[in-house]
Amino acid sequence: MAGVVRFTVSLEEDLLQRFDAYCEQEHLATRSEAVRQLIHDRLITHAWQSGSQQVAGTLTLLYDHHRSDLGKRLAQLQHDHADMIVSTTHVHLDHAVCLEVIILRGPARQLQNIAAQLKGLKGIFKGELVVASADGDHHEHGKGHRHR
Repeated sequence: MAGVVRFTVSLEEDLLQRFDAYCEQEHLATRSEAVRQLIHDRLITHAWQSGSQQVAGTLTLLYDHHRSDLGKRLAQLQHDHADMIVSTTHVHLDHAVCLEVIILRGPARQLQNIAAQLKGLKGIFKGELVVASADGDHHEHGKGHRHR
């Protein structure tokens, strides 16, 4: 594979056993794939904490749609940040509870702020923001195509 660098890692035997158990539990194909994912996750977390990197993410909200003015406030906050909100999906789970998934893209710190504003509204039962890098670096999957 072009661009792949091999390196050696030394671990205590018990740590390697725990790592192998993790790989099996997570159905990871190889140790290399597991290490790649862990490194990506840690770098994303680091960039996320710095607040400057471009990220994409989903904000999942579970809420009571009967809560007075909640729908209006959710819509207003989303309109206020339309430049970073890519898409929204809304599902009625039952008569009173809705699930909303908001896809966002922009600087990490700004997405954190938007998520905090939305999650903090009265009537929100749960809110969770999940992010991934969106810095535009090219990467190859080995499938004969490239992504930006």
